[in-house]
Amino acid sequence: MMSSFNAIVPTACVTAAAIAAMVAEAFRDPGERMPIAGLGLVGLVGAAIATVLLWNHNTSSFGVVVADNFGLFVTGILIVVGLLSLAISGPTIDRERLPAGEYYALMLFATAGMMLMATASDLLVIFLALEVLSLAVYVLTGIRRESPAATEAAFKYFLLGAFSSAFFLYGIAFTYGLTGSTRLDRIGGLIASQALAPTPMQLLAVGLVLVGFAFKVSAVPFHMWTPDAYEGAPPAVTGFMSTGVKAAAFAAFVRVFLSAFEPLRGHWSDVLWVIAAATMIGGTVVGVAQSNVKRMLAYSSIAHGGYLLIALLSANDVGKGAVLFYLLTYAITNIGAFGVIALLDNANRPNDRVGDYAGLWNDHAALAALMTVFLLSLGGFPPMAGFIAKWYVFSAAVKAGYSGLAIIGVLTSVVSVFFYLRIVVMMYMTPTNTPAQFPAVPKVAGAALVFSAILIFYLGVLPTRVLDWAAASISTIF
Repeated sequence: MMSSFNAIVPTACVTAAAIAAMVAEAFRDPGERMPIAGLGLVGLVGAAIATVLLWNHNTSSFGVVVADNFGLFVTGILIVVGLLSLAISGPTIDRERLPAGEYYALMLFATAGMMLMATASDLLVIFLALEVLSLAVYVLTGIRRESPAATEAAFKYFLLGAFSSAFFLYGIAFTYGLTGSTRLDRIGGLIASQALAPTPMQLLAVGLVLVGFAFKVSAVPFHMWTPDAYEGAPPAVTGFMSTGVKAAAFAAFVRVFLSAFEPLRGHWSDVLWVIAAATMIGGTVVGVAQSNVKRMLAYSSIAHGGYLLIALLSANDVGKGAVLFYLLTYAITNIGAFGVIALLDNANRPNDRVGDYAGLWNDHAALAALMTVFLLSLGGFPPMAGFIAKWYVFSAAVKAGYSGLAIIGVLTSVVSVFFYLRIVVMMYMTPTNTPAQFPAVPKVAGAALVFSAILIFYLGVLPTRVLDWAAASISTIF
């Protein structure tokens, strides 16, 4: 009896921590400081232990949640994202005077939704998990109630998110109408029997589901919410949603399109090729023109979504492992970059313009060095992890016959170096007569950023073991 619950134990640990955070906030006296973040830490550590114990067991709960190695690998990425987000959120909560219980509870509920989305093997469960994480992230985006920019960003994110959810739900409805099931394994088998002559209704179902996923991974032309949401949300929240949401969405994307909709690959691959190319080009070209670091990283996130689409599209022996390795690398790197932005923020000015980083080396040498590591990794410089991740993605594309897409990826990567190095030049080589006022760096947040930088070097210098884990993990769903 208890074995049927094994697959949901990691998600249950995080959910229990979220409920505990809500209860602690409810009983907290005004002005009383409680270690609510510690509850989240306990829940995430419990989820990590459960994930390790479930590895290689391929358990299932209720027939709709599967704790295979693929889902557990993504769950591990989400646990790392959650822990780093908790570590860098303290200064933001204190500075903005945010309700800690609400903040941490929402972040933990969003993480639980992401974990469920990564391990779900049923379209309806994927949709429910998507809505759980989306509603929490909508509220986190606008949690600074006094900020007009945050309110506008949350409102745009909510409206466009609801619109994309409708597309996704219609796609599920059409899929169920055609196959009589929402289970991914059954859908794949039934479509395979009809794949020689796919009907227009099948293609419509695939297209609607694709729109829903494209919105969540910020693919062009469904990316319009990303810059405003990233700029309006607190930096710690932006780092969390730019990594966690993308990891969970790509996990479900891989399950659905490389499993259930694999028999129709010949029909959706060309569309995905165009979307990947447009996403890389659009994110890079528009990112070059940005003067706000958060908006620049938003367009950088869009471009990185295009690189991940290349790996998904290739789906050969190299590409399958590259998807998970790239997700891990991107998550650690991007949350580190937003962590630096969060620590440089203060009550009087956000310090999120490119010009605000002038002379940072003189004021905060350690933060400048960490930001340099994160930016160079995003740009794909060796020996950073970002270089290895892009190398495997482009190698997979060439091996799968998508040389044109690989060339576009390489060219956009070269162009993107400009806006990453622009900040580096500003930090080290640009003097300023009116230096920005930067707050002190808390020890916990600083340690989290140092840990992220160490992981980036480790994955860049010794990636083989993690790549082997990633390749073996994703093979469990094929």
